[in-house]
Amino acid sequence: MDLSLKPSNWDRDQSPTPCASLWITGPSRSGKTSRLIQGFEQWLNPGLPQRGAIPTNIPPITPAVLILTANTGNQRDLSDRFLLEVGCRDPLVFKTPSGFIIDEVFLFWPLIFQALQLKAQFPLRLRPETEQELATTLWREALDDLGLDTAGVMEYRFVRDTLDLLQLAGAGGFAPAEIAPRLMQGLAGDTWETQPEMSEKRGDLLHHWQQWCLERGLLSYGLIYDLYGRYLLGDRHYQHQLQRRYRGIFADDVDDYPALMADFLQTALTAAIPCVVTFNPNGQNRLGLNADPQALAQIQGAFAQTETLPTPSGMGETLAPMLIQLLAAPAQLLPLPPEVELLQIRRGEEETEFLPISRAALLRATAERIIKAVQQEGIAPGQIAVIGPGLDAIARYTLMEILKKQDIAVEPLNEQRPLITSPLVRALLTLLTLVYPGLGPLIDRDRLGEMLVVLSHPQPGQIPPTAIDPVRAGLLSDHCYHFHRDHPRLLPVTDYPRWDRFGHQVVTAYDGIRRWIEAKTQYIEQADLRPPPPPVVLNEAIEHFFGKTRTLSYGELAVLRGLMETAQHFWEVDSRLRQNEGAQRSPLETLSQFIQLLRRGTITANAYPAHREKGENAVLLATIYQYRNLRRSHPWHFWLDVGSNLWQSGGAADLFAHQCFLRESPRRPWTLEEATERQTAKLSRILADLTARIEKRLILCHSELAVNGMEQRGPLSPLIDAAFLE
Repeated sequence: MDLSLKPSNWDRDQSPTPCASLWITGPSRSGKTSRLIQGFEQWLNPGLPQRGAIPTNIPPITPAVLILTANTGNQRDLSDRFLLEVGCRDPLVFKTPSGFIIDEVFLFWPLIFQALQLKAQFPLRLRPETEQELATTLWREALDDLGLDTAGVMEYRFVRDTLDLLQLAGAGGFAPAEIAPRLMQGLAGDTWETQPEMSEKRGDLLHHWQQWCLERGLLSYGLIYDLYGRYLLGDRHYQHQLQRRYRGIFADDVDDYPALMADFLQTALTAAIPCVVTFNPNGQNRLGLNADPQALAQIQGAFAQTETLPTPSGMGETLAPMLIQLLAAPAQLLPLPPEVELLQIRRGEEETEFLPISRAALLRATAERIIKAVQQEGIAPGQIAVIGPGLDAIARYTLMEILKKQDIAVEPLNEQRPLITSPLVRALLTLLTLVYPGLGPLIDRDRLGEMLVVLSHPQPGQIPPTAIDPVRAGLLSDHCYHFHRDHPRLLPVTDYPRWDRFGHQVVTAYDGIRRWIEAKTQYIEQADLRPPPPPVVLNEAIEHFFGKTRTLSYGELAVLRGLMETAQHFWEVDSRLRQNEGAQRSPLETLSQFIQLLRRGTITANAYPAHREKGENAVLLATIYQYRNLRRSHPWHFWLDVGSNLWQSGGAADLFAHQCFLRESPRRPWTLEEATERQTAKLSRILADLTARIEKRLILCHSELAVNGMEQRGPLSPLIDAAFLE
């Protein structure tokens, strides 16, 4: 297979032909999205009163309008606004950059497999956890030879970082062959990971992975980016279809887009497709992940018209410059305005100094201050946002439990937990080990007892609301479970001498579970060569045990949906591998691998709704990264852990070697001055963005001791010192 870079019709340095286009620049909350919508209305109705109108130079044959947003949350919000504010009969296509690129690669797959001379089979997208599992298996021999544990590097992290390099290169528009040279040129230091030999090894592993996946029609995010940038975007047939399919392109917050989207917009402008985009210089939230704001900013000159929106009024206009100046010159402390409050913890009524109390005390004090604001100061919970650089499970639980007791709702934004943390998932996996033969070693009595509790039908009005309580479930798993490596099974309840003490409802519920398992086991044994796949059995179990007699919460439904999607994807990939490689492993081994993959906790799902109804009166709980992605504002902000060093990174870890794949990368290691300058600029953007989203009050929440008990003295510490000045 020839995977070399083929000549492209698109030259990245080529100057595009100007066409009807508008570039909108403005800071946070300056009205960029509203201007985007206004521009869309003016484009549809050129007779409207307008400012910086967009000429209607559109070909009549292209029916759709492409509207791009930085993430799925913004996509939902923007689609709602378009439906409410804009009357348009033309079809509107809302996509994120990654969603758009994925759809394009799948839609135009024939062009790609013809160019690469691949097997004619429909591609199958890999989820990150499946990609990790397959790559680890493929690289098994090489990973063992590297001796990662002895080098102090976890195998899981090494595999993840290596796979992310393919995504970074693809998003930046670089061929996989450039990965190793760029790592060698851009990494510095004496660590094991930055050695030239290791960079070359990563390149070899990714080349092997790329070939292996393409031969089987398996596509990861990194491969999808690479294929779109190298084989689609420069193809004249694709460019022609792009012009026919879209009347115009409207892109919001392009500062969070990958560099590949700069090439896409330039291609659209060259094809005379009207483009309107917005850019936030204080955004750039995904810089360090796969976004390249500078690459997008460089195409501003290709737009026929530009607009710069004014800075909005509010706390951001006055507070952001003050905070940034204070951080730049901490020795020249100035008192903070009265709208900024430091959350103080006092030993007694007569003492007023701030005390170095633990983070646990800070969380309690933060919750009490929120309660006071709601109950005594008349602030609605929905007007409060609690933001921190990192929110561990303890912090989330503590705040939610304290506020819940005061009837104050909390919305934890996009909280992700491993699927295995759900009792429903654990119970269903245990059920599979009893239904399918040969999985006895994966069963233990604790898991079996939990399964009996979870699967027993609920009894309305009873506490606990299940027919089998944990105590009786433990007795049943001890006395009515027959261990066998190949054929474990549940025994009749009468095998326990004192079974009469269980009670009627326990016996009935247990017999119902046992009979269902026996019926499924018998059916699978009779099916012999073609037993039902585990996703089918999982779906039947969910319908039987949860579908008719139990009302599940939104979170429980989301977890079960995540389990089914994961199972279906896992067996789709397994089926594809069997088609290409034959039966290298038995169905039993596949099921065992699936169960163990989930039990390791590598697959996550949102335990709470990611998109709640607008107007729900709840305190928002989010990390800095999540909140900035949300692009919402609140009258009151609580900033947790203002002394933490994590504020420097915005609460999100950058991908390994991301700086090597920026378009303007100097192709050498950053100097200490350059790295410091970039960190300072990032922190300034974070402060400018967050303060623009505060309307009335900022409360700084600080504990001198972090979660690990160490003293905190991070980049925002001067704000704490300034808060004590009169």
